[in-house]
Amino acid sequence: MKKNLLTLLSITFIVLASMPIVQAKQFKALVFTKTSGWHHESINAGVTALRKMANEHYFDLQWHANASKISDKQLKKFDVIIFLSTTGDILNEEQQSAMERFIQSGKGFVGIHSASDTEYQWPWYQKLVGRNFVTHPKIQTAKLKVENRNFPGLARMPDEFLWTDEWYQFSDAHGGNLNYVLSVDESSYNAKTKTKTKNKAKEFNGMGNFHPMAWYHNYDGGRSFYTGLGHMDSHFQNSLFLNHLYGGIYWAATGKGIIKK
Repeated sequence: MKKNLLTLLSITFIVLASMPIVQAKQFKALVFTKTSGWHHESINAGVTALRKMANEHYFDLQWHANASKISDKQLKKFDVIIFLSTTGDILNEEQQSAMERFIQSGKGFVGIHSASDTEYQWPWYQKLVGRNFVTHPKIQTAKLKVENRNFPGLARMPDEFLWTDEWYQFSDAHGGNLNYVLSVDESSYNAKTKTKTKNKAKEFNGMGNFHPMAWYHNYDGGRSFYTGLGHMDSHFQNSLFLNHLYGGIYWAATGKGIIKK
């Protein structure tokens, strides 16, 4: 009997020793892509790139465009929520409250491109994003500048470089304490544009000497990162942009990565 027990224990030990150790991934991210208005064709390219990024950087990723996933029960599974080119009014009051509690619990938010063209009637969200979209000129090449190398994901970016995008003009900051990462030089492109509302034309001339394009801040107990880049499919195949984006996701999800001066 004792011999049989020892044999069984030996076999059990050998089986357990041969089993692979499953390690928990770094963090869990929810990508949310609901739109109510303009729908960017680059969303699918963005999701594909984020899935590849999750595999390369060993984090879990889920993608949903269904606002029912924005609930306390669902959000507690994640460390960061990524609004990928969302637009318009996309969450009801109950979902908005769940989102607020998610951030207040110490979690993270990442906004990509038209995430700043989302939920204009929700003041809390506007402060979370930091600035909202106002208008943009035609797609064109301009000079981007790195404003802060202490933030993760910028190590390989030149101090200044040419980039082609849809250059959003933003509102004033909704509150203070935004830490700027990238800006665009308005002297390097034509920032003028006109829009028509109620048969009235309005001209916009850019944002002036300082035109931010990416920033981060701590907000309401959590973390928020936003980048205005990412309008085109090709951006999600560009290593400079993807490194920049992962830096923001990593910080928003974990609070890590900022180089202390």
